Amino acid sequence: MFRPRFLPRAQACYTEQVKSKSCPAALVFSAMAGFLFSLASPVVSAQQSSVSAQQLTRLLEEHYRHLKTLRAIFLERYSEGPKQSRVESGTAYFRRPGQMRWEYESPEKKLFLADGKTIWFYVPYDHTVTKAPARESTDWRAPLALLTGKVELSRLCKTVDLAEQPGLPPGHSVLRCLPKNQPKAAGREHSPDAATDPAAAEDFTEVLLEVDSSSGELARIEIRQPGGVELEYRFGNWQTDIPLSPDLFRFEVPRGVAVVDGTALAPQ
Repeated sequence: MFRPRFLPRAQACYTEQVKSKSCPAALVFSAMAGFLFSLASPVVSAQQSSVSAQQLTRLLEEHYRHLKTLRAIFLERYSEGPKQSRVESGTAYFRRPGQMRWEYESPEKKLFLADGKTIWFYVPYDHTVTKAPARESTDWRAPLALLTGKVELSRLCKTVDLAEQPGLPPGHSVLRCLPKNQPKAAGREHSPDAATDPAAAEDFTEVLLEVDSSSGELARIEIRQPGGVELEYRFGNWQTDIPLSPDLFRFEVPRGVAVVDGTALAPQ
């Protein structure tokens, strides 16, 4: 598993400010990666939690149900079979109802934004933005909509149980969500930016959610798909009910940027 170490200068950069212009992006990324992986991968294994799957699911949903806004740093890992993982990092913002903003900072600047009606995925380097209706198609980040009070696990999961995983932090447990419908067969092209519809035709074999059983806070989510595809998010430094401007969740197409119909590109 990818286990970056803290570099002294990188750690100082992260402590000062994640987006500090005085720190090279590679050092900030190294600091974020080390911080988030250290939270989720301690040396000492945790004791088995006595909480049930039903209790933990209720705790997770209740923890986020009444929160108005959220902010966290994240580390995203995408892997496809034996291929080398792609790791990215940034800051995520959530606002009720159903609004999300993911600002990718390293290794490339990108923006994923859900304003409640439309989903936008903007890649400045490519001068393109993909647009899709939120009600018809969502990204693989769809299970995270429960953080905005929009989705309950019962909508996505046929069953939810506890999964045993070694090396969890003390007090953490893992929920395993199995899809209601059979996932699509492997063989089509996969992309971490592809649009799918989890409610209509689940494109995952299981979703794992690591939860702090004392608070219901989400520490990690791992989405497993056919063909050995895995997409994982680790979270840290959660902030709740902080002031977030509505403008943060609005997207205006920059001049000279091409708009791509994400619905038309979604696999049939």
